[in-house]
Amino acid sequence: MRIISGKYGRRRFDVPTNIKARPTTDFARENIFNVLENYISFEGLTALDLFAGTGAVSFELLSRDCRKVICVEAHSIQYNFIRKVMQQLGDKNLVPVKGDVFKFIPSCREQFDFIFADPPYDLPELETIPSLVFKAGLLKPDGIFVLEHSRNNDFSSLAQFDQQRVYGSVNFSLFRNICNEKKEDTNAGE
Repeated sequence: MRIISGKYGRRRFDVPTNIKARPTTDFARENIFNVLENYISFEGLTALDLFAGTGAVSFELLSRDCRKVICVEAHSIQYNFIRKVMQQLGDKNLVPVKGDVFKFIPSCREQFDFIFADPPYDLPELETIPSLVFKAGLLKPDGIFVLEHSRNNDFSSLAQFDQQRVYGSVNFSLFRNICNEKKEDTNAGE
């Protein structure tokens, strides 16, 4: 695993061979972060990484100076790897949570500037993730939520959908939490 940019840029970590995850490719991660940098400055923000896997996105966020990153991973191998890399970096702004994302979302009482989710592409509940995130109020006004998925998913009909980016076989849907004033303005003509 390679951290692409920021204060930890170019650092590499050997991922365990028995990992139960499909990490986002360096190519796709680099491209989506290039797009995101046009919309958001990560410095000082709070972020949530759901289905964290190897923690590559979490470490990318830390490297770009997020104030706090919570990452949620259910599998012990990945969770332990995240904790190991966190200790090697000596970064105290990462909060790893070992648990089920579908239990974490409704129980979380924090809001985030940025949320990233990279569930298994064949996860039956994948289609429900955006509505769960927005229903739980996890995204701050004007925050951005990115969901990684296969080409078989289409989220363009959701109200918060902003755009989709495709890098090889990796698809990212970007959602924005339009602040209440903007929502009221768009509803004024109804």
